Amino acid sequence: MKRTLAGRTVVVTGASRGIGRAIALRAARDGANVGILAKTAAADPRLPGTIHTVAEEVEAAGGHALAQAVDVRDAAAVESAVARVAEVFGGIDVLVNNAGAIRLTGTLDTPVARFDLMWSVNARAMFVCSRACLPHLLRSPNPHVIALCPPLSFDPRWLAPHAPYTLSKYGMSLLVLGMAAEFAGNGVAFNGLWPRTVIATAALAMLGGRVRPDSCRSPEIVADAAHAIVTRDSRDCTGQLLLDEEVLRAEGVTDFSGYAVVPGNPLTPDLFVASAE
Repeated sequence: MKRTLAGRTVVVTGASRGIGRAIALRAARDGANVGILAKTAAADPRLPGTIHTVAEEVEAAGGHALAQAVDVRDAAAVESAVARVAEVFGGIDVLVNNAGAIRLTGTLDTPVARFDLMWSVNARAMFVCSRACLPHLLRSPNPHVIALCPPLSFDPRWLAPHAPYTLSKYGMSLLVLGMAAEFAGNGVAFNGLWPRTVIATAALAMLGGRVRPDSCRSPEIVADAAHAIVTRDSRDCTGQLLLDEEVLRAEGVTDFSGYAVVPGNPLTPDLFVASAE
C-alpha cells in the first residue's frame, strides 16, 4: 500500500483553523479531496480563518476542497454535509473528528449550558459524524476514523479540576475503543490521537494565559502524525489511543525541534499527559 492520500477523500471537522486546518493541508499536499466542515463561514476579527480561506489553501496545496458550513451539534446538518462530500468526490475514506470545545472549570463553575456544549461538540459529535460517514467508509478500501482525544487515565489530577471537560474528551476515547471493536471485522479503523505537548492554536486563550505560545509545538506535528496513521493499513492499526510523538517515532522521526514554536525552549505537556519528555 502506498503511503499517500492521493485521490482519497478526507473529511475534517473543525477545519477552519488550528489542528484541523493543518490536517487538511497535509492531506492536500498528497492530492487528496478534503471536505472542510466547520462553523466559521465569515471572517471573525477575533479568530483567524474560515472554511473558505482553508478551501483556498487546500486547492493551492494541490488538493480538491469542498467547504461546508456545519455545526457538529446539528445531526441533520452533519448528515447533509457528509452526503454532499460523498456525492461530489465519490465516497469518503477518512474522517477526522477534530472539532472541540473546552472549559477547564470544576462543577460549580461550569454552567449546565457549557457542560452541554462540551458534551455535544466533543463526544456526541464524534458519534454523530462517525455514524454519518460509516456507510461511505464501509465501501472504502482503507477506511480510517481519527478522534482528537486523549489516552485514558483515572489520575485524580485529570478529574478533580475539570471533570466536565474530562468526561467529554474521555467519552471520545471510549467511543474510539468501542467502535474499533464493533467495526474491526469490516476493516474500519478507529484511533485516538492526542498531542504530547500543548499546541499553539487559538484554544490557548481558553487556558487563561497559563501556557505561553513559545512553550508549545505547531499544529503540523499532529497533522503529520494523523497522516501517518491514516496511510497505514486500517486492519492493522485500530483501537489505539496514541500520542503524536509516539506515532512519528514509529515512522523513524527522531528530531522534533522543527515542530517547536521556539526551538530549544522547554515544552509544556498537554492535558492528560504526564510529561513532555
